[in-house]
Formats: sequence, structure tokens, C-alpha cells
Amino acid sequence: MTNNFTRINRRTVLGGIAVSAVGGITGAWAAAPALPAAPVLITVMDVGGALALMQPAFEEYAKTYPERASRIVFTKAPVTELAGKLKAQQAAKSVDIDIVLTGSDGLAAGLANETWMKILPDFADKLPGLEENYEPAALALHKAQGQGFGVVVNYYPSGPLIEYDPERVKQVPTTAEELLAYAKANAGRFMYARPTNSGPGRTFMMGLPYLLGDKDPHDPVNGWEKTWAYLTEIGQYIDYYPAGTGATMKEFGEGSRDIIISTTGWDINPRALGIVPETAKIGTLKGFHWVSDAFFMCMPNGIANDKVAVVLDLMAFLLTPKAQAYAYDEGYLYPGPAVKNVPISMAPQHSQDVIKEFGRPEYADLIANNPIELPLKPDQMVLAFRKWDELVGSQKKAQ
Repeated sequence: MTNNFTRINRRTVLGGIAVSAVGGITGAWAAAPALPAAPVLITVMDVGGALALMQPAFEEYAKTYPERASRIVFTKAPVTELAGKLKAQQAAKSVDIDIVLTGSDGLAAGLANETWMKILPDFADKLPGLEENYEPAALALHKAQGQGFGVVVNYYPSGPLIEYDPERVKQVPTTAEELLAYAKANAGRFMYARPTNSGPGRTFMMGLPYLLGDKDPHDPVNGWEKTWAYLTEIGQYIDYYPAGTGATMKEFGEGSRDIIISTTGWDINPRALGIVPETAKIGTLKGFHWVSDAFFMCMPNGIANDKVAVVLDLMAFLLTPKAQAYAYDEGYLYPGPAVKNVPISMAPQHSQDVIKEFGRPEYADLIANNPIELPLKPDQMVLAFRKWDELVGSQKKAQ
């Protein structure tokens, strides 16, 4: 996630549009480009999992506006491949990815590599009422994380939660210290995934400074003394750190782990899918603060003008209540909608049925009565990932 993308300083302004040396559009605009006279192909790359929620909404856009999007093609890739892929395409002046759906990890990497096109305030007129329509916590994420380059499309309070099997864990940890004691007494039975590739792992890392009373929860370099010491110590009793959250759920479901780190969505969805037993329970630790998370929509530098126009139109569509209702999905990012006035009664019936069966009534109280904190800013998140890899992850063999 180092800054390997060369800053483009030479620009030629043509018709109010700034054209960069990599052949794309970037920087200040006199006006957003008009919608094209003929429909265009739009390619979506998902590196965080947002398509699990929003693909039906994308498909509905293509069906509703065939004169704008001839077809929408969906691709998926690990977030770790994103920066290199886009850098190569931009260097070759042949960017074929028009919109990227990413979590805060991919957003941060793209900012570090100067991958993203500035969306706001440049194109604010194409996203009317954006700030007024967001849920308050989603708006805070949009401002602090997106920084004008990423637009929040889905939001959830996230975690960190502990998820445990009540048959195997008779004395459930209620503090960070008790979790450490459990891990020490039951080596190999506690697990979380590498924060760089895992929402729950990332949320656990960022939530610990609140649980432990660290000096500055937003400064991982100088303010997390207790957090780094804790993660290093508990790491002695963890077998390995999986590259993604799915592995922790699978091993928990199979019975090889007793306690894992989870979030609202990662609690509901794997139980709905049968990966994790329905009987699994969740808990919080003393001093609990939610650390919110989101999926963002980003545009790579280098895409053609007509595609910029359609992508902006598509973004506006995806933020309408009707499109946002798809975000309830099967609880994957519970609740999911980033905008106001999207009750679950607007969601497809299947989503309503899943949430009714596998949701937890305690979530409403937990969300209403605990602080919801912002995650680290992108530059600080990059530093936190790097420090975790150096201090914690390097102590285990990669698997």
C-alpha cells in the first residue's frame, strides 16, 4: 500500500474537463460530462463484498435505463490485487474498470496510490441531497473516510463483537482481560483474521483502544501502546491469522475454534447460510464502542467521459431508498442501508424473512445505547495495517 503511483501534474483543459497524462480525467471540472448519446458498457469491480448486497440494484438500473447502460459487467478480486491492477491499467492508458466497490481498506490503498478520481465537490450537482439523505453515522464515514474520493453506498455499525459457542464456552469473557485469559487457558481456540483483509479483524484492531483505554484511539503509531502490547500477547495463543473472515467462520462452524471476532453482518449471514450453527451467541466486552464500517463507490482515474457521466448517474440511483432496500440482503452488512427512511418493510420478502429468523433483538439496544466511532482515517489505517503486520502478523507463518 505504499505510494507507487506517480502524481500527474501536467494537465490540459479541454472543454472544461481536466485530462491527465495517463489519458483519463482527473482534477477540477468546469462541469460534469453529459450523459452519452448511445449506451455504454459499465464494468464494476468488487473488492469488498458489496455486490452481495447491491447487485440486484445495479441490474435494476440497467433494466430501467437501457439507453444509458448497454450492459453492466461484474468482476470480483481480492482487495490486495486492486492497487496493482489499476496502476498497470492507468500506466497503459487503458482503464477498463469504471466503478470500484470497496471497503475502507481498498479506499485507503487507492488514496495512498492516488488511484481515485475526485467526485466531490466536483460533481455534487449529480448527487443531489447527498448529505441530507445519509444516516448520521454514514454521513460521518462519508466525510471522514471518503474525503471526496469515495461515496458511501452501504453502512453498518460493525463491531467488534465476540461470537462464541455456548456449549463449549461456559464462562463467557466480558472484558478484554478475560478474553486474553481465555485464550491463554485454551490455546488455539480463539481466532481472528488479518485486519488488512477482514472487516471483523480490522474492527477488533480499531476497537481495542477503546476497550483498553489507550491514549489516542485515532493514532495507531503513538496512541496505541496498550493495544499493540495486547495484540502481541494474545497472539501467542492464536494458531494463525487467516487471510479472510470466511475461514474463521468455517473453522468456528466446524468446531475447531470456540470464540472468534465478529460483526453484526458476519454474525447473521453465516448462520443464515448454515456455515455457523444457529445456536451461536454474540457478546461485547466492557468499554465497548462500535467502530463503524462501510462500502464505498469509487471511480478510477482514466475512465472515459461518457462513462463518468453514467457512473455518476448510477451512483445517484444506488442511493435512492428503493435501491438501498436491497442492502438488507441476508444480513451480510446488517442493517446495510446508508440513507434515511429505508425500513426493512421495503426490502425483498426473502430479506425480511432472513432478518426475522436470524437477526437478534439485542442489536437494536446495542446500536442505540453504545457510542458509534469512526474508523481510522485512510492514511492512519494504512499505518495501522503495516504496524500490525510487523508486530503481530510476522510472528506467525502465513497460511
